[in-house]
Amino acid sequence: MTALPLIVGMGGVNAAGRTSFHQGYRRIVIDSLNNEARQETFLGLASLMKLVSFEEGKLIDQEGNIVAKQDIEQRFGQQILDGTLIRKIEKNHFDVDATPWHQKMTLSTSDDQNITFETKRKELPTPLPRTWLITDLEDGRVKVEIPGEVEIKHNAYRDNPIKAAGQLPTGFEPAKLYNSRYQPRGLQTTIFGASDAIHSTGFAWSEIMAKISPDQVGTYSASVVGQMQSEGLGGLVRNRLKGDRVSTKNLALGLNTMSTDFINAYVTGSVGTTFTSSGACATFLYNLRTAVQDMQAGRIRVAIVGSAESPITPEVVEGFGNMSALANEEGLKKLDGSDKADHRRTSRPFGNNCGFTIGEGAQFVILMDDKLVLELGAKVLGSVPDVFVNADGIKKSITAPGPGNYITMAKSVALAKNILGDEALKERSFILAHGSSTPQNRVTESKIYHRVAETFEINNWPVAAPKAFVGHTIGPASGDQMAMALGIFAHNIMPGITTIDEVAADVFDEHLNIATKHWHCSAMDIAFINSKGFGGNNATAPVLSPAVSLSMLSKRHGEQAMADYREKLINVELAQKSYQESADLGQFNIIYKFGDGLIDESQLELTTDSIKMPGFEHLIELPKTNPFDDMC
Repeated sequence: MTALPLIVGMGGVNAAGRTSFHQGYRRIVIDSLNNEARQETFLGLASLMKLVSFEEGKLIDQEGNIVAKQDIEQRFGQQILDGTLIRKIEKNHFDVDATPWHQKMTLSTSDDQNITFETKRKELPTPLPRTWLITDLEDGRVKVEIPGEVEIKHNAYRDNPIKAAGQLPTGFEPAKLYNSRYQPRGLQTTIFGASDAIHSTGFAWSEIMAKISPDQVGTYSASVVGQMQSEGLGGLVRNRLKGDRVSTKNLALGLNTMSTDFINAYVTGSVGTTFTSSGACATFLYNLRTAVQDMQAGRIRVAIVGSAESPITPEVVEGFGNMSALANEEGLKKLDGSDKADHRRTSRPFGNNCGFTIGEGAQFVILMDDKLVLELGAKVLGSVPDVFVNADGIKKSITAPGPGNYITMAKSVALAKNILGDEALKERSFILAHGSSTPQNRVTESKIYHRVAETFEINNWPVAAPKAFVGHTIGPASGDQMAMALGIFAHNIMPGITTIDEVAADVFDEHLNIATKHWHCSAMDIAFINSKGFGGNNATAPVLSPAVSLSMLSKRHGEQAMADYREKLINVELAQKSYQESADLGQFNIIYKFGDGLIDESQLELTTDSIKMPGFEHLIELPKTNPFDDMC
């Protein structure tokens, strides 16, 4: 039987807040929540943003005053709302009103005199320009005379035309949650996100590993543009030009494999499968696909899948901006007929728009096969029967869309129909759109949905678009879509695209329901997570609801197995509730094992049949058969 990969944990952070227990999703639909969920969401965000702290059993504000839980919204509500989702880029990233750069300047004199100045001999360039005349002075100084002209570069500032992004909540500083040791922001959020996902399962990692062999776990993650902060590739490419030295860590910490490597090395201590795949905006789904296929093939039983990206740097913003991909100030003003850009509404999927809005975040899910879920009593959040990836064929422009996304969407819809039937597909499915917020995307992506809906006779197909709220986080973008899908399954609230006033006239929405307000929906069975990446990196994943997934488990394993499962689930849910309450108070218990639990290779017990690893309960079995027996 093919294993069913089940989602049993989710964690991370983006502009909406923490991922576990749907905090980020609930921030997006906060005006549609009941009072209890709304109060819980404001408390969690206030703690995340360091507006309150939990000390000696009491909530304390930054001035040391005691704050009641029910007063959080009244005291800090507007500050929390303003400090989350898309907003003007804050100065902890860079100053968009005065972005540093090097201005070229040509110096010359107004007469026939040489350009003359004094400096330290050690500051002279190497090699010395042949036209420069050098005269030694006292104390290691020299006089420099330059005939003609000389070009210099000096520090200057410019008004950046891109001013908004989906940033992590104001005040949230992942570096201060553990000993981050000069790590780039993307890796800090990796540690936070992976820890959050593991804790959200209700199990300690050791409890999970006690049930499987050390090689039956896999970690699948990546970033796209690497870690472009000064601690990573940013320092590598700019430090020498700034007159600073390149660190020994700049190159290594900038690699796009590092989010995988950090989880293995500092969070789980895994010796199992490790995998990194970058597929532009579909990166999360690329890694999910491999994890799902490895689990279905029986190679792994547990997977950590995700992506982390922190691309809000002047270089990355300028790169996308120069491609005319990002919404800029002038474009937004023109759309609104205003002399002031609305930084809260820069991302407008399927509306009248002028470019996407960059974001930062980290998203991780924990997968288990169906037998292990029942054995442990893990809480089921959903399941992933497959992920489809297809390219675009011959292209004129590497950034232009193509036919590959028709294939991934059609395959996903056909598979969901085969699993659950026509009624579930037509009445209880919805789309988490790529929805990048570019004029080209709104036409091409909506046309795909229109034609697929027409083919499968789907009408009024709900479409949600997370990028309207959190921006385009690049690598984790489809992880943001996954988080929203699981939130919809849990709360039955379909997020509308509230950043648009109406659907653009050129959008193909005849068969689609693209709402501009949040709305309460009936229980949904299927979510389609769709991603259209630069270069023809298209991916779509059908995700099945918890109710559907549990029904499938019951049919395969029988009612007695499900009764036993429900007994175990009671304690798991108590452990989950305990972590949720702690996390909502800002106590995240970050997992970071720097050098803690090193494996002594001399203690390995190696035979022709197995390997016994110190620190692990079960053996690693070595291959015992010839899979090509009919050919040998």
